[in-house]
Amino acid sequence: MSRPGVRRVTWRALRARRRELAGLGGWSLVESLPALLAGYLVARAVDEGFLAGRLLNGLAWLGVLAVAVLVGAAATGRTYRSLGGVVEPFRDDVAAQVIRGALRDATRAGGRPDSAAVTRLTHQMEIIRDTFAGLLMVTRGFLFSAGAALLGLFALAPVVAALAVAPLVAGLVVFLAALPAMVTHQRAYVRAGEQLGQSAATALAGHRDVLACGAQTRVSEEVARWVSAQAAAERMLARMAAIRSLSLGIGGWLPLLVLVVTAPWLVERGLTAGAVLGALIYVSTGLQPALHTLVQGLGGGGLRYAVTLENILRAYPVSDDQRPSALAARMPRCRPPTGAAGNPPAVEVRELTFGYGPRARPVLRNFSLTLDDREHLAVVGPSGAGKSTLAALVAGLVPPQAGTVHLAGTAVAEVEPAVLARMRVLVPQEAYVFTGSFADNLRYLRPDADDHALEDALDTLGARPLATRLGGLGAPVAPALLSAGERQLIAAVRAWLAPAPLVVLDEATCHLDPALEATVETAFTRRPGSLVVIAHRISSALRAGRVLVLDGDEPVVGTHDQLLAGSATYRALVGCWDDSTVPSPAAAARQG
Repeated sequence: MSRPGVRRVTWRALRARRRELAGLGGWSLVESLPALLAGYLVARAVDEGFLAGRLLNGLAWLGVLAVAVLVGAAATGRTYRSLGGVVEPFRDDVAAQVIRGALRDATRAGGRPDSAAVTRLTHQMEIIRDTFAGLLMVTRGFLFSAGAALLGLFALAPVVAALAVAPLVAGLVVFLAALPAMVTHQRAYVRAGEQLGQSAATALAGHRDVLACGAQTRVSEEVARWVSAQAAAERMLARMAAIRSLSLGIGGWLPLLVLVVTAPWLVERGLTAGAVLGALIYVSTGLQPALHTLVQGLGGGGLRYAVTLENILRAYPVSDDQRPSALAARMPRCRPPTGAAGNPPAVEVRELTFGYGPRARPVLRNFSLTLDDREHLAVVGPSGAGKSTLAALVAGLVPPQAGTVHLAGTAVAEVEPAVLARMRVLVPQEAYVFTGSFADNLRYLRPDADDHALEDALDTLGARPLATRLGGLGAPVAPALLSAGERQLIAAVRAWLAPAPLVVLDEATCHLDPALEATVETAFTRRPGSLVVIAHRISSALRAGRVLVLDGDEPVVGTHDQLLAGSATYRALVGCWDDSTVPSPAAAARQG
């Protein structure tokens, strides 16, 4: 991917967030108010106040400057808020591109995992986020601060502005002329670092084979070669810093020298002492810091941004065609809420959108799903895809940012907590068990259950050995003395006894062995009502009637066989199980 690709992706991100950029520009304009007024107000304070013997007039002009400084400081805080609205969504977009590309390469025919993807997703992704933010800040800082200082110089005296602009432009020309070489050396540095990480990871992973083959010298030389390459690239970057210093000297310090040397001549032409002092202020507090920030920002963070993003785009190109692939088009999508005539679905999720924060990328976006009465749905996906978030939304524990959730035809947002508790049961991964009798723990959601119902539940869910070990229903329970699996089993029995028609198991059986997990999940499928299982093992998906796959892109739903044929994410999740350990759906049902 060439540098035009970097520019294209960057401009696309900026155009997509015009509103946030407009806010950033507006607050930057207010922030630059002190830079615009500083020299002019100081000149008036000196000429019309202190030198004229009118102390109060001079202090009044300086008071106006103080007010401008306070207004600019207040605007500075607002600029960072606007900056987050541009940077964070862009970072999320690039991270999603890396994840999709890595999964695509790993799951395609003949593909393999790319160890460099970890570097791109962690270290390089943080570089992109931080440098993109820095690039925006230094660019808008130079435009507004330098522009305000130049306007102030022209207001004082056009000849002074001309004297300051000439060396400023010369310094910029020196820097821009050296910029391509800086990009080349920064690119070499990033690539050497990635190759070093890949070479070292390969050597460490195969160290036993290296020792067995006696290849220590060869492998060490290969790693040392990339260490030397990275060191050489870093030395060249240090030399480039000297060019940045030269451009700063020409564009930042030379204007001050020119003004000092020409001050007598300017005074002879009628320029007042206050105007000379104001011009020096504009150059020293406006033009010089703005140029310094621009050169250091572009020469440091800007180069790292361009080269790092170029490196990612080369590995995972961004296509302009946003249409779903032909394979994805053949996949069954999440059904819109329909429900059987006269019998509302157990769960209706309509155009659901939720994200953790106003600026964060939504975990779920415009998501719709229907779960019919007595239906069994498994939800699978990589960590962070939104499985537990969906469980919490369905259970009504968190409100969506957009869309609705209906349980048995009733909107969750309109139901009182006490009523909602009778409509669904959510069992999380960390099971809650309290100090008290074993029977009290089991009756927690159904206080009127008699001992016969408890005994029947224990037998149905395979919890009889646990009851025997504890000493029966009346035995005391100390949560700290129970294992994580025993606590989960108690919570499962409690949920099975509950009168709620919907049960959501959010990895609630992950600490049980596979056989006991199968017993528990099968018991819930025979229980009246509907079941949603946030799957911990692929066997949970095999037992379900339908499987929902969440992978950060458009969710898909289907049977096990349909998803194996059409979902790369699902194949990746199943990939750690070979044919001998993954039973067919029919066999999984018989095991239950």
